Amino acid sequence: MAGQQHLLVAVAGPTAVGKTAVAIALAQHFRTEIISFDSRQCYREMNIGVARPSDEELAAVPHHFIASHSIHDPVDAAQYEQWALKKLGTLFQQYKVVIAVGGTGLYLKALTDGLDAMPDIPAAIREQIREDYAAHGIAWLQQTLQQEDPLFAASGEMQNPHRMLRALEVIRASGKSIKQFQQRSSNARPFDTLIIGLEMERLLLNQRIQLRVDAMMKDGLVEEVKELLPYEQLQALQTVGYQELFDAIHGQCSITEAAELIATHTRQYAKRQMTWFKKIRQCNGFIHSNCLT
Repeated sequence: MAGQQHLLVAVAGPTAVGKTAVAIALAQHFRTEIISFDSRQCYREMNIGVARPSDEELAAVPHHFIASHSIHDPVDAAQYEQWALKKLGTLFQQYKVVIAVGGTGLYLKALTDGLDAMPDIPAAIREQIREDYAAHGIAWLQQTLQQEDPLFAASGEMQNPHRMLRALEVIRASGKSIKQFQQRSSNARPFDTLIIGLEMERLLLNQRIQLRVDAMMKDGLVEEVKELLPYEQLQALQTVGYQELFDAIHGQCSITEAAELIATHTRQYAKRQMTWFKKIRQCNGFIHSNCLT
């Protein structure tokens, strides 16, 4: 710690590991507020499928970047960096400690270190890629990236449509892989950062993920997805929990099969999250969250 006047305590880890409960406990201890670095919980039209904190949890401690934006006005990591730093500046006028929590590694990097410079993407390139993806789906996206950006294709993120679309945009706009731009530069922040990593034994985490998916289905995820069907091509909805049920609604699989795929894809996502968080420079170790409960 560099001895700054203010401290950001970030609680990171894979989905379903128990980050929200830990963040709320910390915020209550320090009598402060929480800022999220979750790239999906910020959309007000998405609730059940993104495991947004409950009304009781939101009432326990003030949260920011939760249901704060619309799927019709999507947020990317660069926009989040600007938004979050401005919000933190306001919060640090009132508190010496602020809690951050979430599962989106790129947003955490944006918050604590800043992002690497990226090329501008012409609208025509972005629109053509989106049209092709809408017409041909993730299999086309995977094959195209393997051909045009094998460096990204080897990164292990080939089940994440949002990042895959971004990678294809960058390679077509610049002729360089997005991985060549991601040099993990670090920008000084006017606050100290402490990252608390949470992890859980894999079998137990997988069980918690399955229970979460079962609860989502019981709580009305199918109905939530049906309401969003007219907007299924929007970038914000290219994500686990929604894409599988869109396919089911279109008859490509059953609802039961879609639920099974959601659980499978969530487990895969949780594994990628752990890989990302363990590479973050300030996070030197992880706490087993089942020891905290």
